Amino acid sequence: MMIGVVFADHKNEKYAFNHLYKYKIDKSENYVEFKSAITNNEISKVVEEQINKKKSKDGDYGMVSFILFEDGVIKIDQFKKSKYRNGYMPSHSVGKSLVSLVTGYAMCGGYIDSINHKIDYPTVANTLYQNQVLLDLLNMAAGDEHLVGQRYFGKDNRMNGDGQNVNTMPIKKIMKKYFKDTKPFRDVENGTWNTTTGQMEFQKYNYSAMTTNVIMNYVIYKTGDDWNKLLHKIFTEDAKVKRNVYFGKSIEKHKTGNRKSGEYGRYTFYADRYDYLRIAYLMMNHWNNNTCVGKYLKSMYENRIDKAHNRNYNKRTDMSVSQMAKSYGGQFHFDLHGLEHKTILAMDGFAGQQLIIDFDRKRIIQVSSTDLHYDWQNTIYKQLQKDWSEILKLFKLRILKLYKLALY
Repeated sequence: MMIGVVFADHKNEKYAFNHLYKYKIDKSENYVEFKSAITNNEISKVVEEQINKKKSKDGDYGMVSFILFEDGVIKIDQFKKSKYRNGYMPSHSVGKSLVSLVTGYAMCGGYIDSINHKIDYPTVANTLYQNQVLLDLLNMAAGDEHLVGQRYFGKDNRMNGDGQNVNTMPIKKIMKKYFKDTKPFRDVENGTWNTTTGQMEFQKYNYSAMTTNVIMNYVIYKTGDDWNKLLHKIFTEDAKVKRNVYFGKSIEKHKTGNRKSGEYGRYTFYADRYDYLRIAYLMMNHWNNNTCVGKYLKSMYENRIDKAHNRNYNKRTDMSVSQMAKSYGGQFHFDLHGLEHKTILAMDGFAGQQLIIDFDRKRIIQVSSTDLHYDWQNTIYKQLQKDWSEILKLFKLRILKLYKLALY
């Protein structure tokens, strides 16, 4: 069993914004504007140090964008130019979470019945994904770990660990070439008893890019001609993005084929740093207002599963939210180590991309980076941890005050 950190294998995979064909989603004519009240504190100073940090040889080092949104205003806003041209930051696996957001909208729009619906998708017929419950796919528990994913291969996007990149081949070809006549893997040695269903469960958490792409293309199939309309609803009308945003396609410009339609979804997403904030702000408002999409997000939290084999908590500074999260639900990371008392929905991507929503404090943290080597503990974790320590401090002062009053 592969224990510890999981990384996507992006070797020889071009991520230049202009390299891929994309689903274009138009900007809003009435985009959300945020007010700023920039603060200078210990954390903002550490962020500034990380933003200005350079590699000794190659220029940009780590963090290139950090936004802290809290109490309705932007409090920290740091940025530097990088290899991400024109301000379009790649999501990497943060896009997995955005696929879940799209799925929630599709459900609320009546295209999909529920999270407990068995997927009716001809492309995955006669494969391990056929008739799977949608929630199992959303929770990365589809039973595909013997073919792809973190659990046994330590990488989420390569067949058998070092084979075909599942993000660069259309799903119909992948299903035909690699998944025909496959069955879900059952971890019979480590089964767990589900007290709700009264049955043994053998499918475990396996972080897999393939699973997300199955979900995305299933939504494309179910929405049919309304796919682009759905994306417009989410990002243009509701998130009110200022610039165009894009989902990638699993075909490349030098490849032949139908480039405008078909099931070519891949979770790679491109957006401006402030538009990532706008998307997270939309999700926070859905949650707090208990809308249909908000209820969907809450159901992902309520049905989250234990990562179990992914325990890797330590004192290293170059961590990420996925390594600190104990649970996973609906393509989101939950229950950060030491912060389990807080309701935090976290999105995480290769090279240190972070989009984190702290519902208790109505706080959002957005980070874009060129690599993971920045001080995650002192820029992100401490920010999430801060309020709890302040509450404890105030509680102690209150107790001390009551004690002194009692003496008199």
